[in-house]
Amino acid sequence: MTGVKTIAIIGAGPVGLAAAAHALARGLLPVVLEAGPEAAHAIRQWQHVQLFSPWKYNIDTAAARLLSATGWTPPAPEVYPTGRELIEAYLAPLATRTALREVVHTSHRVTAISRVGFDKAKSKGRAAVPFEVRYRNGDGEAAMQADAVIDVSGTWFSPNPAGSNGLPARGEIDHRNHIAYAMPDVLNAQRGRYAGRTVAVLGSGHSAIGTLMELAALAEEAQGTQAIWLLRGDDPTRAFGGGSADQLAARGELGMAFAALVRSGRIRLETGFHVTQIAGQDGQLQVVASSGRTVSTDELIVATGFRPDLSLLSELRVRLDPAIEAPVALAPLIDPNEHSCGTVRPHGARELAQADEPGLYLAGMKSYGRAPTFLMMTGYEQVRSITADIAGDKAAAARVELQLPETGVCTRGGLESIAALSGCCGGPAPSRVDSCCADDAKAKAAGRAGCGCS
Repeated sequence: MTGVKTIAIIGAGPVGLAAAAHALARGLLPVVLEAGPEAAHAIRQWQHVQLFSPWKYNIDTAAARLLSATGWTPPAPEVYPTGRELIEAYLAPLATRTALREVVHTSHRVTAISRVGFDKAKSKGRAAVPFEVRYRNGDGEAAMQADAVIDVSGTWFSPNPAGSNGLPARGEIDHRNHIAYAMPDVLNAQRGRYAGRTVAVLGSGHSAIGTLMELAALAEEAQGTQAIWLLRGDDPTRAFGGGSADQLAARGELGMAFAALVRSGRIRLETGFHVTQIAGQDGQLQVVASSGRTVSTDELIVATGFRPDLSLLSELRVRLDPAIEAPVALAPLIDPNEHSCGTVRPHGARELAQADEPGLYLAGMKSYGRAPTFLMMTGYEQVRSITADIAGDKAAAARVELQLPETGVCTRGGLESIAALSGCCGGPAPSRVDSCCADDAKAKAAGRAGCGCS
């Protein structure tokens, strides 16, 4: 194809908007297709949560240049925004007040991607034809053609189920009206659902911990509220952090406060709880573990992480790691069995490109598959490199431009925390921390707590 290259960007979250900003700076034509009614639709689901990383780590450089042209004043760099503040002060103006307003199309849900005239099985000449991107909007089904596709659709709407084997627990789907995922706003927007009720929370990351602490606070105000922590592991102290020895002071404080709640009995603890079945009895959920142990609860919150929805890529030749579900070149770099937040190095087009499908890139949280160690600034670096690659600037694509402080930037999220949109190890978390260690192994060898992400 000749002329200006068209890039279909799937998703108008922080990384998708950054991809569009970098594409415009490269003289490319981005078309951003967002399933939700507004940009940053996924973040709006957790806008009550405060990020761990301050503003200086949450703003993309190309996006900032577009905003600066409108007279935008950047937020104070050391302040830690909530999801709502991230939208109001940065993402919404970026999508609606800059040149991106002409290329962001909301309520456009991508349903499938293929090659024009080629199914998955046909090889000869495949790379020479454009992509066909199918989507649905208010007018029904439509399609566009693109020279390249960057899938930054995220994982927020594909939460992991309660079943410890990766499948929904038996009965989980049948009782979904009393099951929530990730980190619902139990103190405010969804207070009526949880006040005065028994609520079980499954998970060991800081989405689970934050929700449990909010439920404990709710119990102070609403008589009859009871929080139950369902922990798959046997050692709850791993979730308490390093206490006063933790390099992350706020994380240590949170861990100590949470430990005190558990030890006081205000949060009931059930360890070694591998959920296999969810049933209903006398108006309550009966959550059953593999051991046969049963917990009765009015509501269940599942905070066990996320996975990518790969259905829209089914007619493309995509190579993904079978375990992590990340691009095969990236998976060894982010495998949570081997890496924590501090040991994932910056990467770009080379690791994210699909060798059998030139022009296709997975980026953002979706590129990490089931690994929870994603960092928002890493996503910005990904799309900077990818757009350079699409524009033919191979030197810029290969160059690493990500600059972090010596210790890196971490959130308090653990291996089962909520959608990773800022900071490592799972993204937004209930309260702020400062920066974390760049190398867990070195920190622990020195007798310190490390990142707490491994």
